[in-house]
Amino acid sequence: MIWYKNTSGTGRDRYHHGNLREALIEAALELVAERGPAGFTFAEVARAVGVSPAAPYRHFRDRNALLSEMALRGFQQFDAELTHAWDDGRPEPLRALINCGRAYLAFARQQPAYYSAMFEVCPVQETDSELNQIGEGAMVLLRLAAETLCANLPKNQRPPSRMVALHIWSLCHGIASLFLGPAEGSPRRLSITPEDLLEAGILVYVRGLGLGGGGPIPPTA
Repeated sequence: MIWYKNTSGTGRDRYHHGNLREALIEAALELVAERGPAGFTFAEVARAVGVSPAAPYRHFRDRNALLSEMALRGFQQFDAELTHAWDDGRPEPLRALINCGRAYLAFARQQPAYYSAMFEVCPVQETDSELNQIGEGAMVLLRLAAETLCANLPKNQRPPSRMVALHIWSLCHGIASLFLGPAEGSPRRLSITPEDLLEAGILVYVRGLGLGGGGPIPPTA
């Protein structure tokens, strides 16, 4: 039995019994991409799929629960892409780490709605154990990368792996926020790509730790 359907003539009469949950998530992603995660209401999501304001409550407790589901799905995809980029440290750990950074920027560029839900709001991560666990996945991978990079240093000279992971994450997130997001309607202009800027930053950082990092650093001027 079809118990809800958009008859407004907007072309969104595709949501039938059994897929309202997915339709709500899809509509929310579109709204977040347009306005940011704080720029829509639960009622607007319902209106976007042509259902009553009460219908979404059959699937989500409230707007925050919907954002939490979006963040969870985003982190699942994000972790899979970073894991693929790391490729067990191949071809060698530093290059694999740089590949992870590039995958981070690619995700931020290609999935802005998920990225916003994951990092700009993520309203219930502290109390949602599943979301918290999957959200830690990227940090676990970066800590592994840090441990692999530092493995050849004497034990008393190895920096804390979590600290290194947080520094690399901060580089990635900062460049994504500054140079992939909107700045008066368009990304800020750079003389090099954000990916090359990130690679330069990682190389400077690991060399500062005494980890080598052969090869030229991409020029930033």
